[in-house]
Amino acid sequence: MNNDQLERLRIASDQKRRPRGPVWLIFGGVAVITATVAWFAVPRSSDSIRTGLMSNKEVAKARVDAELKARAAKPDAPAGSAKATGSPATTGTNVPPPSLGRVEGSLLTVSGYIVNRERIEISPRFMGQVKWIGVKKGDAVTNGQVVVLLDTSEYLARLSEVNGQIAAAQVGIERAQLDLRRAEELVRQKVEMGKVLDDARLQVRSAEAQLQQLVGSRQVIETYIDWCTIRSPVNGVVLEKLVDPGELVSPQTFGGTRGPSTSLVAVADPDDLQVEIDLNESDLAKVSLGQKCAVSPEAYPDRKYEGVVAEMAPEASRQKGTLQIKVQIRKPDHFLTPELSAKVDLLPLQ
Repeated sequence: MNNDQLERLRIASDQKRRPRGPVWLIFGGVAVITATVAWFAVPRSSDSIRTGLMSNKEVAKARVDAELKARAAKPDAPAGSAKATGSPATTGTNVPPPSLGRVEGSLLTVSGYIVNRERIEISPRFMGQVKWIGVKKGDAVTNGQVVVLLDTSEYLARLSEVNGQIAAAQVGIERAQLDLRRAEELVRQKVEMGKVLDDARLQVRSAEAQLQQLVGSRQVIETYIDWCTIRSPVNGVVLEKLVDPGELVSPQTFGGTRGPSTSLVAVADPDDLQVEIDLNESDLAKVSLGQKCAVSPEAYPDRKYEGVVAEMAPEASRQKGTLQIKVQIRKPDHFLTPELSAKVDLLPLQ
């Protein structure tokens, strides 16, 4: 290769320099991206809502908090401003929004179940057979009303037998008295010794004692016959009819599931109702005996009844961490059904 060819292959010095414009553009772009990332990464107190870094739930919560803080700073804001922003209106800085159906000014709202203060299950006093039952579930009964009759045939037979024994004892007394008068005459005439008179007197007393014993037996049988007529002890409503005519009943169970029934009917006073509540131990400081309450059945939330804390259990439930209280309902009506749930608002003490 000669010198002319080498000269043609040589690059000129002005062509060896690279243009510096694209390099500066690259550095500038990197700097802009770095600044943007730093701007988003560094937290600021004035930038509490950034939709690019928060979930929808967090964004909504942050907006509500910001609006509540703004209203706390301006407590006299007009009521119409809340509608303009589309959020619920508040009346003060420390007053939470009222819960659905809560009584205004209540200290605590709890739920419980409506119960009868006294549920009476009428049981027989002895084993017997049901002859007649005159009530059914839901019937109204009055104090002293006959609800069940037990079979009395056995006790009527025993009564007839005792009446015969009493008649015989009365004849025995008459005989003993005649013997006594004879003995007195014979002793007066000194025909018999004094021992005969003493024996006659003892015979009379023995006959009288036997008669008294039989009269007592008759009273026992008459009592059993009276117990065969089962009456309601209260004014109320029949909650359950537990037996049918012909069934055998007993005052105590003998074990198993095929034994005789121990109760005839269950009754309760519909005007004596309470709400039974299991109160959390963390809320006990808000409740005291005699505290007024507002009771509302869940089935009829628009109806309100006056109540008062009537009972507080002397012992708590360790497993549940609760204490049972009972609220007495004043002036209940037919809308309150036992075993249904109800809401109780505990009012402040006055």
